[in-house]
Amino acid sequence: MTDASETDGQRTMNYGKEQVAVYRTFGTSLEGMRTIPESQFTGRDNTIFGAEVRVQVEGEAFLPSFSEGDNSMVVPTDTMKNFIHHHLGEYDGATLEGFLHFVGEGFLEQYPQMDAIRVSADELPFDERPVPGEDGFESSELVFRVADRESGFGEVYLDRSEDAAIQEHTSGVTGIELVKVKDNSFVGYVQDEYTTLPERENRTLYVTLDIFWTYADAEDALGEDPERYVPAEQVRDIAQVVFDEFDVNSIQDLIYRIGERTLERFPQLESVSFEANNRTWLKVRDDLEGDAKVLREPPRPTGFQQFSMDRSDLERDAE
Repeated sequence: MTDASETDGQRTMNYGKEQVAVYRTFGTSLEGMRTIPESQFTGRDNTIFGAEVRVQVEGEAFLPSFSEGDNSMVVPTDTMKNFIHHHLGEYDGATLEGFLHFVGEGFLEQYPQMDAIRVSADELPFDERPVPGEDGFESSELVFRVADRESGFGEVYLDRSEDAAIQEHTSGVTGIELVKVKDNSFVGYVQDEYTTLPERENRTLYVTLDIFWTYADAEDALGEDPERYVPAEQVRDIAQVVFDEFDVNSIQDLIYRIGERTLERFPQLESVSFEANNRTWLKVRDDLEGDAKVLREPPRPTGFQQFSMDRSDLERDAE
């Protein structure tokens, strides 16, 4: 949501449309990315490309609509919705960020009263469904399941300087949920008269993650050079592989290791940031054989972590 306050003498003034769901069938395939050891992802067909888009426009020309009720320069948000729908049909690229840039440039070209625009979107993912084929089950080319899984995220901010150059950008993957059943610890933390949480040398750890990244060159985010593009699926896979490999002592430890690995694998990235949430189940029984336990959902409140890192962290760790 926007903030209606003034900061450092700068007026906040924008408006837009959000939750614009749009779908495209038989789009351009995403292919040609470099592979990494942590992921089997090599591309996607984009037989269905879906996104929920948010557009926010800025411009001094809109001040009279706030101060005087004069709508002569206002582009209706319903028109914005239609503009987004139309332009997905015109977009011939293969990435979420590329589409956001394409539609953002289109808005600035169409409406000169817009000084700048921020366009963001969450991917609406779909999964292929298996159907019988000549050699057993194979993926259907026509039937897909609406997926309940992690999704890609993108955001670009454009203004009229240098032919609508990207001023800000973010890529990401959101809604990752991972559970590791053992080999996670949480020890050595501050303990005082308010502490009731026992140290745990070996716990089941359930964590949700949103991971975001920026490129050193914002143009790489568009996917026009596939070898420079970082797919959300590969970052997701890095997260689960790192979780599997390490006995982590905290969620903070986990996200730092994921960030390190991501920056190592993708030297074109400038930074990585995280929003993590601890959903770890609570032990009910541990008197069963071996590592078996009975667990239950945790009550509210839940813990969270936010963290960002850049290439300077890799340089420091290498010293």
